[in-house]
Amino acid sequence: MKHMTSKEIRHTWLRFFEEHGHKIEESSSLIPRGDKTLLWINAGVAPLKKYFDGSELPPSKRLANIQKCIRTNDIENVGLTARHHTFFEMMGNFSIGDYFKDEAIEMGLEILTSPKYYNLDINKLYMTYYPTDTHAKDKWLSLGIKEDHLIASFDNYWEIGEGPSGPCTEIFYDRGESYDKRGTELIRDDIENERYIEIWNIVFSQYNAKAGLDRSEYKELPNKNIDTGAGLERFACVLQETETNFETDLFMPIIKKLESISKIPYQGQMSYKVISDHIKTLVMAISDGAVLSNEGRGYVLRRLLRRALKHGRILGINRAFLKELTPQVEEIMGEFYPNIIENRYFVNKVIESEEKKFLETLETGEALIEKIVKEKGSISKDDSFTLFDTYGFPIELQEEYALDHGIKIDKEGFFERLEEQKEKSRAARKETQSMHVQDEAFLLFKEPSLFVGYDQMSITTEVIKVFDDGIVLKETPFYATMGGQVADKGKINGYDVLDVIKMPNGQHLHKVDAHFDEGEMVLAVVDEPNRFKIMQNHTATHLVHRALKDTLGDHVNQQGSLVSSELLRFDFNHYESPSTDNILKIEKIVKDYIRKDVSINIDEMSYKEAINKGAMALFGEKYGDVVRVVNIDDYSIELCGGTHVKKTKEIDKFLISSVASIGSGIYRIEAFSGKNFLDDFMHRNASQLSEQKVLFEKYNSLIKDFENRIHNTSSSTKEEEAFIKETKQKINGLTIIQQGSYSDTINLRETNQELKRINKEIEKQINQFKHRFLGDMADEYIKNNLSGNVLTIYNEEMSMLRALLFQVYDKIKVERLCLINITDERVTYLVRSSLNDAHAIIKQLNERLNGSGGGRGDFAQGGSAELDKIHLIKEEMEKL
Repeated sequence: MKHMTSKEIRHTWLRFFEEHGHKIEESSSLIPRGDKTLLWINAGVAPLKKYFDGSELPPSKRLANIQKCIRTNDIENVGLTARHHTFFEMMGNFSIGDYFKDEAIEMGLEILTSPKYYNLDINKLYMTYYPTDTHAKDKWLSLGIKEDHLIASFDNYWEIGEGPSGPCTEIFYDRGESYDKRGTELIRDDIENERYIEIWNIVFSQYNAKAGLDRSEYKELPNKNIDTGAGLERFACVLQETETNFETDLFMPIIKKLESISKIPYQGQMSYKVISDHIKTLVMAISDGAVLSNEGRGYVLRRLLRRALKHGRILGINRAFLKELTPQVEEIMGEFYPNIIENRYFVNKVIESEEKKFLETLETGEALIEKIVKEKGSISKDDSFTLFDTYGFPIELQEEYALDHGIKIDKEGFFERLEEQKEKSRAARKETQSMHVQDEAFLLFKEPSLFVGYDQMSITTEVIKVFDDGIVLKETPFYATMGGQVADKGKINGYDVLDVIKMPNGQHLHKVDAHFDEGEMVLAVVDEPNRFKIMQNHTATHLVHRALKDTLGDHVNQQGSLVSSELLRFDFNHYESPSTDNILKIEKIVKDYIRKDVSINIDEMSYKEAINKGAMALFGEKYGDVVRVVNIDDYSIELCGGTHVKKTKEIDKFLISSVASIGSGIYRIEAFSGKNFLDDFMHRNASQLSEQKVLFEKYNSLIKDFENRIHNTSSSTKEEEAFIKETKQKINGLTIIQQGSYSDTINLRETNQELKRINKEIEKQINQFKHRFLGDMADEYIKNNLSGNVLTIYNEEMSMLRALLFQVYDKIKVERLCLINITDERVTYLVRSSLNDAHAIIKQLNERLNGSGGGRGDFAQGGSAELDKIHLIKEEMEKL
């Protein structure tokens, strides 16, 4: 056996499989791209699922990788066992329809035992196999593995829902009796032990799992595949001959630094293991663009950070210290994953900020516990779980406080609640992780089809294949949905093309609501105006991406996008909501490049050459050997297969319409471009623009009413005049959409809010004015609106009616007075009486007008919606 550093283990793995014809795939981002079923990339095969289920053609039938992974379903076990980690590296080799069981086993034994590679003792290797998979057993025997080193197990079957599945063979390394005197029953009975370490699992993916069928009834896959996973940390433990994974060079630099901070020697303490594991997870995840939050993956990271800080307290570290460990993570991981060094500032900023927040949280938790202790005298399971889940206050610290105060804590109940939460989480994962069933017809269809749509918008061509879902053309000008860009619209022989999707072998499948025959010649025509709008938005998207990085920092990465003819949508990561100034700066950068009218140069070159030229590759995206590079004036250089305008001036206009958080530190920009960008914006904001129109109409009505009242009242003051003047100045100062800028978006919202405030203030002023000059109003109404003992007015505020009735009644000195207020929808009638019969009068009026209301003898009020019966009120009052 060779002693190897972790770097040497990685290098050996990749070198071996490259020598055996495998294309080396870079590790994908820990944040899944285009896979909503996963919170994290949690296995080496996870980013390759699209190749295994046939939804996308792989760059090579033989692939190998070292994939960074996160699993957090058993966080509590980290530090308790020798090999539990939240972050780990999975070494894998994969065959997609190429070699199968014999070759996979042969290569497995070669890399493990050959002196050129890991040079493990063959006599210390043990293998499990599925009981009916005698082929795998016989193959191991033929390679020199002794029969008593082969163990049958019904657990050796890989299956997650419907889709690719199959038997597997696990490889264990025996560390000897010094770790456990028991023998292979530890493997056979799946007993947790330190003697036999599982280092590798090789899955023979050969069946399509189907719900309701027995495994023996599963049909074989059209393409049989190999999927393997070998834990780097476990290899390091074996090859460096350490007691646990934590004494390897993958953790010891962190532990050594932690020793110097805590001044306590490392002797296998759990807290050292927890902190070293969790800080590595935090650095790796944050450098991939994750941030800490109260939901999803952000919540997971927040929990890890708080757990690490809690264990720091156990080591006597009562301050923020995790940022001091990030250089050690860089030392261990930076050479293989350089993005953690590139994003050093972002990583440290996020960790430092979160540490400070949690230390404040501890103070809050302490205060809450003090309150609970004072009010209840004990900590119930619900109290305990709330402290943990809502406030991030660890159960161990709760126990400390309970002990200090001599009270009980329902720890057992707390763990019951915790297990309920975990069970829900496990159930959710179980339902979402299966691969798609392979579509055999799509996979087997390999006749080439050429995309000519970069240069041609129409072509006469042949239908080479007809599927139930659509047709494939020999050449096509139609762009298929991919890379965030939607499919082209257009017609084939005059019939609308409903959608275009990319098939596993690269052809474009056209969904058309019409029948076509194979061999038929057709005319395919792309909707050019629609395509041009898409091109405008796509080129603008590239400029937005670069401007975001320049404005907010290089840590910003695309987390999703949509490019359509209507708008562009761009999702990105950041640790806080971008400020208005930053968004305006981003918008200005894009507009400046549109004004510059620079050319967009598009070239094809090798992936390596493109990266050397500074091209931006979407992190975690897989690219072929030859890539298409879109270069905008050496400012934005991206790998992209989409369609673009030829010069930036063709984008014409540009407007960012909204910026919003969509959760877990991910933000979304929506924007518009093109000649009709303002119309598009107006359409998208129709409700707010409609509201603004209503608010302006209300303003005009209110201000006119107020002006009329002031001018018709001799006793008005300069204050009213000044208020009118100041209000008009405010209205004139409101920004109405004219230029098409993010500031217009803000002004749209702010203008509506300001209009609401202004209208409310005018209403308040009118109300105050009315009450102040109620006598003058009463005189005016008596002069113009009084007929006998009935006063008829129109559209007066309800709040004014009673005061006005009483004012007029006192002035004219009658026994009874009825005030009628008529609006477009309702008539309101109020009666004042010195004869104590107001209630009876209102009752009689309600009967005649089918109304409702009531009151006392001296004052009563009613109302009705039957406006055609208003004359009955005067008739009733004349009878009195």
